[in-house]
Amino acid sequence: MSQSCSGGSGGGAPRRNEAARQAANALYLAAAPTFAAMALLTGVLGGGSPDALCSTASASSLDGMVPMYLLMSAFHLAPWLKLMSSRTRMSQNGVSRA
Repeated sequence: MSQSCSGGSGGGAPRRNEAARQAANALYLAAAPTFAAMALLTGVLGGGSPDALCSTASASSLDGMVPMYLLMSAFHLAPWLKLMSSRTRMSQNGVSRA
């Protein structure tokens, strides 16, 4: 078995784990702003609702891509709320983050 698989003393695994953790955190925080931007672009540029062409189109305000992107953005706000909460707690405790 190689050192990387058997937990050898190569020292590269902790750096790879940290890099993977940082990439995951970036992706974790990227979802909500991405969906919000997609909602904004779809609303501004006109998503071209295919329902406008159908005679059986419903009049619900939740139809279309903009509400879907807004809901997806709202559902992915948890990481941002967690980040803001931890920073608020740290500032109340007098701990500064560099």
